[in-house]
Amino acid sequence: MNMEKRRQILERLRAENPHPTTELDFRNPFELLIAVLLSAQATDVSVNKATIGLFAAGPTPAAMLALGVEGVREHIKTIGLFNTKAVNVIKTCTILQEQHGGEVPENREALEALPGVGRKTANVVLNTAFGWPTIAVDTHIFRLSNRTGFAPGKNVDEVEQKLLKWVPAEFKQDVHHWFILHGRYTCIARKPRCGSCVIEDLCDYKDKPDD
Repeated sequence: MNMEKRRQILERLRAENPHPTTELDFRNPFELLIAVLLSAQATDVSVNKATIGLFAAGPTPAAMLALGVEGVREHIKTIGLFNTKAVNVIKTCTILQEQHGGEVPENREALEALPGVGRKTANVVLNTAFGWPTIAVDTHIFRLSNRTGFAPGKNVDEVEQKLLKWVPAEFKQDVHHWFILHGRYTCIARKPRCGSCVIEDLCDYKDKPDD
């Protein structure tokens, strides 16, 4: 795929959704961090249902710490891996309180040092909370990048590096959300909805369904 075709894809996705954002509910960087941490192997819908009560009871790292592991667990027991996640939430809040004054650090290394936070989560927080042009590669973005031919790669790191290289600066802030939403609702895993896809004619996918 050449750069002109990549630009056309991004322009069409932007025209369809000029101001994309995450589907996770949050009001500040702390809530976003916790929501993304909880979203591993869970849907955004299930996380949003769990965090309504969690954020009401623990709106700050200090308040969340007061809940303790058991209190957090009670709020998030409907989502996957809730035991491990509850422990990580409390450990993360402890570090935020002790090392960062109760604030979420705008720093990749500091974010990735938090329990349960990897590169993908750090990228989401830096992008969505702080406006960095980072590109977090999840399963949807990995699939879309490979299937369309936009940024093929054998692993998420390879795809991320190609996206950072090939996505023009004007699109970098939003491409993460465009690709996630397109992969979630149109270019779905089992049978992509090519007939309703705004970039179908630009996509290099060889096995497009007929209907």
